[in-house]
Amino acid sequence: MAHELVNTSVLSQGRAAVYEEPIGPAGVRIRERPRSRPAPGSVAVAIRAASINHLDLWLAHGAQRVTPPRVIAADGAGVVQESGDPSWKPGDEVVVFPTLCDWECESCRAGENVRCPHFGVLGEHSDGAACELIHLDARSVFRKPAALSWEEAAAFPLTFLTAWRMLMTRAQLKADETVLVIGAGAGVAVAAIQIARHIGARVLVTSRSEAKRKRALELGAEAAFESSSFSKAVRAATGDGVEVVFEHVGPATLDESMRSLAMGGRVVTCGSTSGVKAEVTMPRLFFRQASLLGSTMGNASEFEAVLQAMDRGLRPVVDSVYPLDEVQAALTRLDAAEQFGKVVLSVSAG
Repeated sequence: MAHELVNTSVLSQGRAAVYEEPIGPAGVRIRERPRSRPAPGSVAVAIRAASINHLDLWLAHGAQRVTPPRVIAADGAGVVQESGDPSWKPGDEVVVFPTLCDWECESCRAGENVRCPHFGVLGEHSDGAACELIHLDARSVFRKPAALSWEEAAAFPLTFLTAWRMLMTRAQLKADETVLVIGAGAGVAVAAIQIARHIGARVLVTSRSEAKRKRALELGAEAAFESSSFSKAVRAATGDGVEVVFEHVGPATLDESMRSLAMGGRVVTCGSTSGVKAEVTMPRLFFRQASLLGSTMGNASEFEAVLQAMDRGLRPVVDSVYPLDEVQAALTRLDAAEQFGKVVLSVSAG
């Protein structure tokens, strides 16, 4: 996929966190973007809070092959300031759907936004939500769950949408099954723990950090293991292994993840933070009747399911909150892998 703007209707305006140089967090700077009125079919949302992901960090390090400048952040929540669509009115509190699509193609009409030929991620393939005002297609905003703070509302979209599709759609996790979540401190992994517990599944986790293993246990994980050579401990704890492994690390953990599967188990992955190429021991895949499933982002229907789960008590974990002006410090925290949950940018108090 070409890493250029795929949705020119997205406009980030006012003060914004802009990726300008591939030199790490220092290459993201606060700049002023011109303001305009929303086009027909679009809404202007005054962002109250945005959150950052590893995607923004990779962007800052030049790993995403995105030509700067680019406003970062796939996640945002705020208040409709002006609407060019009758579905929304000024004052409506909304969260941003982080999946980019054209909404009109055959796939989108069938509810498969992730299969859209113009599929992308907000903040990577278009400007993002780390700004004072953003113009979006009116179909790309959803009503904010009333019980969530602005920081919580900004913390869940990308990670919970990604984790929901991975567990509920791709792996089809059931309440009587066990899931092993790899790398428990990452935002998407924390979301996976919470979603799995929300539906009643048993959760095991891995992490290099003792502190993060402890936090995962507090969130409802039943057991936590070191990140190296964990499969023997997982199989000892479960008998035959787990039904689902939630992967996002890749080469560094994939072999151990495959070894951790029960007969007929599924590994589902959304990323590969330890590299882009991994080896698979083929007999382990076919003799164990295993499945290796890929997944990216999610559809509007899955986002609606996440919102409904939020209304029933599902909650994101906010690691820390930084003012927009301190975006470099926020990215540095993410770069140090110190966080548990989401790092949020407070943009405006309204």
